Amino acid sequence: MPKTSARLLSLLSLLQARRDWPGALLAERLDISPRTVRRDVDRLRELGYPIVAFKGPDGGYRLDAGTELPPLLFDDEQAVALAVALQIATTTGAGIEDAAARALTTVRQVMPARLRRRIDTLQVTAVERPATRPDPQVDSSMLMTLSAAVHACEVLRFNYTPASPPGAGDDDRAETPPRRVQPHHLVTWGGRWYLVAWDLDRDDWRTFRADRITPRTPTGPRFTPRELPGGEVAAFVASRFRGSDGSGDWPCRGEVILDLPAAVVSRYTRDGVVEELGQNRCRLVLGSWSWPGLAATIGGFDADIEVVGPPELKHAFAHLARRYANAATDGTAKLTPPPSSH
Repeated sequence: MPKTSARLLSLLSLLQARRDWPGALLAERLDISPRTVRRDVDRLRELGYPIVAFKGPDGGYRLDAGTELPPLLFDDEQAVALAVALQIATTTGAGIEDAAARALTTVRQVMPARLRRRIDTLQVTAVERPATRPDPQVDSSMLMTLSAAVHACEVLRFNYTPASPPGAGDDDRAETPPRRVQPHHLVTWGGRWYLVAWDLDRDDWRTFRADRITPRTPTGPRFTPRELPGGEVAAFVASRFRGSDGSGDWPCRGEVILDLPAAVVSRYTRDGVVEELGQNRCRLVLGSWSWPGLAATIGGFDADIEVVGPPELKHAFAHLARRYANAATDGTAKLTPPPSSH
C-alpha cells in the first residue's frame, strides 16, 4: 500500500477513536509534520469525510456528522463485534432483521480475507426465549420517534392500546384517552421495548410497551428531566416488572434450607441468595410474584426442603401438596386458596 494511503487510513482510525484531536498530537502519533496533517485532512474531506477544525490553544480536528455515510474503518475486534451484533439482531424485537442481514453481507464483502475467515467460522444462531405467544415486533421508525423525544426532552402525546382481558379479542379493548408523558428512557426487556416516562396526568412514573404506542404530532414543550427512584434505570425497570412499588424487591420473598450443594443451587438461581451450610446443604433466599409460585420454583430443585420462613411460604407448600396429591389420585376435592401476596 502506498505510504500516503496507509497514512490516511491511520489518520482516519485515530479520528474515529475519540471526539477531538489536537493537531500537534495527531502529528506526533503519525510521526509527520502539522502541515502534512492539514494536507491529509483535506484529502479525507475530498473523499467525503466531514472533518471540522476547531480553534483554541490546542486547536485540532474532529470527525463530525455529515449528510451521507462515508466508508468506515474498523479494527479487527470492532469488525468481529459488529458481525456478532448483526447476527443476533433477530432477538431485539426492533424489526430490523432484514436490514441487519444486508448489513452483515455488506460488511463481510469489504473485510480482508483473514477477518472474513474468522467471521465465517463464527456462526451464531439467535434463539429467542420460549414464550406462550411471540414477542411483538416494533417498527424501527417507531423506536426512532420515541428515542428522539427522549433525547430532545419533549413532552410526548400518544394513544395507548391497553392489554386485552383474558379470552377477549382486539375489538374488546376499551378506548382510553391520549396519554401525556415526559419520556426519559427507551429500554428493552425480555425481547420487548418499553418507554419509561413520567405520566403528567397521573403524576407518577409509568412504563409503556412500545408496540402499543401510537404517537401524536406535534410533540409538546421541552421539560427538565427528573431523577428516577433509585437513580438507575435498570434497577427501576426490574423493580416494576417484579410488581413492586420501586423498592426493587419481589412482593413475595422466602427463605429455605435445601439438601443440595450451594454450587448446584446457585447454578440455577438467577435472582436469589445462596449460602453454603455444608457439603450437601445450603440456604436459599428467593423471591417471586406469589407464594405458590415461589414454592413451586423451590420444589423444582428436587431435594428435601426446610422452610425457614415466612409462614405464608409454609402455607403455600401445604396448598401445593394437597393440589399435587389430589392430581395424583384423580380427585376433584376443592382446595382452599393460598394466602395472598399482600
